[in-house]
Amino acid sequence: MFEIPVSTPQKAIIVQIEVTSLQKDQLAINAFAEFKELCKSSGVRILDEISGKQATPIASNFLKKGKIEEIKRSLEETCAEIVIFNHALSPSQERNLENAFKVRVVDRTGLILDIFASRASTHIGKLQVELAQLTHLSTRLIRAWTHLERQKGGIGLRGPGETQLETDKRLINNRIKTIKARLAKSHKQKRINQYSRTKSRNKLVALVGYTNAGKTTLFNRLTDNEQYAADKLFATLDSVTRKNIDPELSSILFSDTVGFISDLPTQLIESFKGTLDELKSADLLLHVVDISDPDYRFKITQVNLLLEELEISNIPQIRINNKSDLKNYKNFQSKSDIALGEIWISAEKNLGLEELREAISNSLFEGIYKGWVTLDATLGNIRSKLYSMGCILEEKINNKGLMYLNINIGNDELHRFLNINGFNLIDDNIDFIK
Repeated sequence: MFEIPVSTPQKAIIVQIEVTSLQKDQLAINAFAEFKELCKSSGVRILDEISGKQATPIASNFLKKGKIEEIKRSLEETCAEIVIFNHALSPSQERNLENAFKVRVVDRTGLILDIFASRASTHIGKLQVELAQLTHLSTRLIRAWTHLERQKGGIGLRGPGETQLETDKRLINNRIKTIKARLAKSHKQKRINQYSRTKSRNKLVALVGYTNAGKTTLFNRLTDNEQYAADKLFATLDSVTRKNIDPELSSILFSDTVGFISDLPTQLIESFKGTLDELKSADLLLHVVDISDPDYRFKITQVNLLLEELEISNIPQIRINNKSDLKNYKNFQSKSDIALGEIWISAEKNLGLEELREAISNSLFEGIYKGWVTLDATLGNIRSKLYSMGCILEEKINNKGLMYLNINIGNDELHRFLNINGFNLIDDNIDFIK
């Protein structure tokens, strides 16, 4: 019986160099651990880990000569097929290092692009990743075609008028234009959907945060959905919007978004800009934090920097300290402060979500009103609107046509209705007139 061969993972050496001149004010405690997780997420088998420290990057090879020799020796001993750097390398640095090592060299940007390519599932997600890859590749084409002849002078030695390199650049640029046009059409349709949502007075709550903070698990809890969630980086690449299942928050849509990461490649930010721009229409951001992570403060800063870059840092935000059960607090829910907008939960264990829902209702609706109102018989259009909003829990009508409605509605909406003559609040303990 014919069996499909299983592809073996590439054997890799991973490299992280601490370059003091490039260090930022705030550094991650476990930067190398995150890099290893990225490599594992791409499917490679790590055979050796090489780290070091140097004052400045070398223009030609990034590394000093001694470190290059160390990696060469490791390649001979391990027979690795690829060297992955936790740094952004220039095209010439990649090319020179490949010439030195005689194996494929990939930088941090190429690694993240590869992970995104393997995870994209929707048509739009695949287009966005392809756009990022082509933009990245367009600066590195010269490496791929150094083996081909250039145009030369003299009879019989002149080129075809366009080198292979120029042909590929033209084809890539044409493909980039085509992808951008398709994405623009998709984003235009999403803007129409946003207009429809605004018209129906639905609120949009977007979940943002560092990759692997637990956004999708929380999204599934809030919407009774079954989006793929896993304990790995970039498990979610495609934005998904679903309706809330809690009857008390019926007019809310929740949106799950791609996770952020420090030093996110510029190509990815540009390619996903249209998708991330949807966040600008959000009424509230839930900033999900893995509070059990020793680097959580650094990651909060990185997410906030990206929110500023996307010009959405002004949107109201609730901080969700997720995975609180892993902190071994006896009663972590008591640490939640709804007034300050900081909630401690465990999405996996379904703990602390009541406090979260209360914080959401306070932020979006100034709290929730549950009780009875009366409507004059002439206000049939208001009754119809309340039904369309999903606010009416029970209805009774007396013999004079006065409508008694038991409603569940945000206080902000309620205040608008109370300005209408014939719409009045009444006591819960009422006797209906037959």
